[in-house]
Amino acid sequence: MINGLPEEEYFVSGHSACPGCGAAIIMRIITKAAGKNTILVHNTGCMEVVSTKFPTTAWKLPWVHGAFENGAAIASGIHAGLKAQGKRNDYNILVIGGDGSTFDIGFGALSGAIDRGDKFTYVCYDNEAYANTGLQKSGATPLYAWTATTPIGKLIRGNMRDKKPIVDIIAAHKVEYVATATIAYPHDLFNKVKKALLYDGVSFIHVLSPCILGWKYDSNKTIELSRLAVDTGMFYLYEIERGKFKLSITPKMEPVEKYLKAQGRFAHLTNQEIEEIQKIVNENWEELNKRINSN
Repeated sequence: MINGLPEEEYFVSGHSACPGCGAAIIMRIITKAAGKNTILVHNTGCMEVVSTKFPTTAWKLPWVHGAFENGAAIASGIHAGLKAQGKRNDYNILVIGGDGSTFDIGFGALSGAIDRGDKFTYVCYDNEAYANTGLQKSGATPLYAWTATTPIGKLIRGNMRDKKPIVDIIAAHKVEYVATATIAYPHDLFNKVKKALLYDGVSFIHVLSPCILGWKYDSNKTIELSRLAVDTGMFYLYEIERGKFKLSITPKMEPVEKYLKAQGRFAHLTNQEIEEIQKIVNENWEELNKRINSN
């Protein structure tokens, strides 16, 4: 039970996720927010694999599996079917995708659904790599992070590009609601899902999802890392509601070194590389302040 949230569980025990898995906690919170009258569409990914090993399931809601690329398209079909039956307002449609299927493989289907004006909420749980298929780099992998396809050497220092600004990309589609969240602030995530489901068209929530295997940390540090990401400015919590930007939590702007050195995927970083990441975070914070002050 998570204090202050509904007791009913729709993502239950029996799955095979790692102890302390950030994504599993996300699943509990977002389904509590969506409630019993919800249809889930789940892209291929970690949570799909660990939660539905035949003949068992960890879901207590109607659940549809789609491939990496087509969760948003399946949700569009469900939306159309319910609308044709006059039942569209009877159900929430919640699409769940990891960063690989959202930032990369399935982005086209998501963009198309937004363009059509189909109504559903898309939640991206972002563990910053293709964790399900062997920890390869995704479009969400941060600068200098180790992955299986961005090794550490003299010339290649992990991932050599920063992650895509996926929330800004979705917001540029003129959707009514986009937001970011982490499990360190479960009530914030819960409330944002509740709000997102009320809007017409596609709404989108990007949730940071620490991965024990990919990020290389002890399993009891998941919540701590989620909070450190916010405190250091590595991940900002905000929402853009009908074009208006609102910061949810003001970061403490602690040194990024505290966040980076808590993870094995950054163990190779030099002081110069840490300083470079700190500079980027500081610049991003300056830009964010401009957006805050412009509202």
